[in-house]
Amino acid sequence: MPHLRALLLAPFHGLIRLGFRPPRVKEKGSPADFGLAFEEVSIPAADGKRLFGWVIPAPHRPAPAVAILHGWGGNAEMMLPLAPSLHRAGYAVLLFDARCHGRSDPDTFASLPRFAEDLEHALDWLAQQPAVDPTRLAALGHSVGAGAALLAASRSQWLAAVVSVSAFAHPESMMRRFLASRRIPHHPLGRHILRHVEKTIGYRFDDIAPVHTIRQVRCPVLLVHGAEDETVPVEEALAIRDAGKDVTLHLLPGSGHDPAGKIEEHGAVLTDFLQVAMAAGPRGEELSR
Repeated sequence: MPHLRALLLAPFHGLIRLGFRPPRVKEKGSPADFGLAFEEVSIPAADGKRLFGWVIPAPHRPAPAVAILHGWGGNAEMMLPLAPSLHRAGYAVLLFDARCHGRSDPDTFASLPRFAEDLEHALDWLAQQPAVDPTRLAALGHSVGAGAALLAASRSQWLAAVVSVSAFAHPESMMRRFLASRRIPHHPLGRHILRHVEKTIGYRFDDIAPVHTIRQVRCPVLLVHGAEDETVPVEEALAIRDAGKDVTLHLLPGSGHDPAGKIEEHGAVLTDFLQVAMAAGPRGEELSR
């Protein structure tokens, strides 16, 4: 009987995976559009996959560095407005595509934990570059990428700083809003969909929720959130801030869920935070590099 039930549900589960598949948007521009010199790189990731990326070198070496990860359905190009102020402040910048996004390799599915895996591989690669100081690395992520940055940081003892842009507090609340927007009732369909997604990605939502992973992050965290974000309410940023220990929240007036350009207008907030955090260095017992 369980086998028959699984057989009957298989088409429905296929529709779930199809419905949550991120759109693939490939880059059309490059850092050169912002007047920045760069190198195109291919970064090894899990299961033999490769991640597409751009490295913007710092003017002085060895330099502190920031790895930047886009959100769901995004790509490295969408995060480029953040690069000029970081470059001017002396940082090497790595922008890259998660699996199933941009010009990176495809995989069976994308998820917040897989975003975090990709970020960890990108940071490992960045730490091995001779022009980079491996003791002064930061991760910056947007939306799902922000949740991934916090998850990766919760498992790291050597990151110097994390910048989380437009993070949601909990995947389940985010997905319930998405399902409600598609007029899918929580009972019985929505609840089944959420449990099936947990089974597929191999994680309970509670274990990867930013409002929970923030508690294990050892380094300073800057939360950046659009004051007019209609995708993720500001209250979720407040919840993440209140759950953490060394967390600063900066609200961007007049900005929504994709505030990369607005952050550039507030560039000093980002670079001032990183300068202080980099000076303090990693907070773990010892570097793993």
